[in-house]
Amino acid sequence: MSDTTLARAQAGDGEAFEELTEPYSRELLTHCYRILGSLQDAEDVLQEVLLSAWRSIGSFDGRSLRAWLYRIATNRCFNFLRDESRRPRRAGNLPQVAGAVPAQDPWWLEPLPDGLADEATPGPEARYEARESIALSFVSSLQRLPAQQRAVLVLRDVLGFPASEAAAILGTTSASVNSALLRARSGFHLPVGRDQVPLPRSGEEKRLAGRFVDAFESMDMDKLVALLTEDACFAMPPEPIEFHGPVDIAVFLQSLPFWGRPLKLVESRANGQPAFGYYVLDEAKSAYQGNGLMVLGLRADGVSGITRFGGPAVLARFGLPAALEA
Repeated sequence: MSDTTLARAQAGDGEAFEELTEPYSRELLTHCYRILGSLQDAEDVLQEVLLSAWRSIGSFDGRSLRAWLYRIATNRCFNFLRDESRRPRRAGNLPQVAGAVPAQDPWWLEPLPDGLADEATPGPEARYEARESIALSFVSSLQRLPAQQRAVLVLRDVLGFPASEAAAILGTTSASVNSALLRARSGFHLPVGRDQVPLPRSGEEKRLAGRFVDAFESMDMDKLVALLTEDACFAMPPEPIEFHGPVDIAVFLQSLPFWGRPLKLVESRANGQPAFGYYVLDEAKSAYQGNGLMVLGLRADGVSGITRFGGPAVLARFGLPAALEA
């Protein structure tokens, strides 16, 4: 950040302001996504962050633009979470489906396209690698923490801000940050086997994902069951139910209307994980119609999670077509 560019922005130069803030836009979006769990909400809040920063750039003291932007972003996320009307609660009773259990993931959870995730290097005090901290299971687990603890854990253990900087961002003291961090760590739980996740785009990841595609496209339930880990979970946000274990997952999948019909998967990536748009043949239209996106959780011993997000909107978000030619 040059003093000249800052002076121009503070004088009302919009291009200078964009030059200052654009390098931080993706990491700010990812920060809001971690706190809120929803990409749509994160994008909406980011626009508020940039508008607020533009209106107050004249009062910026010039010391750390990144920390200043994170302070605005975190406060805007808090405001969003306090305003419950912006995220209405789901109504209705739990559906009675064989093998179903109440969903652990928040209903508002959405996938993050890899192309939107930030590439910021965590600070030396971070406890999690950048790729781990955008995984669906990580973001979902964050949503179970109170907002203040959630923000502290992200700022300290994900981004690696020192306690003093995190305190300045949150407008509190280092002692309060350290106390909140201890509570957040005690209440933050990730799935078993996180140290066994294959590296992104590694040969092991490609092998497991390829076996999944083969089993799903061929509708070979025996192959699919053999690929699932004993503790595998099939979730479908915003649906309030999920299925655990290969047997219950298999029974549920076979009950779906598309099971047994010709189906194609198209590769993508979400949250640093393999993802696939799935398309079911519509013979009347002579085309495969998009049904949604599946994001895989992988371990060395197989597929430990399948999270399905339905509808054409999610396909468009990932740059996938609404339909494929038969």
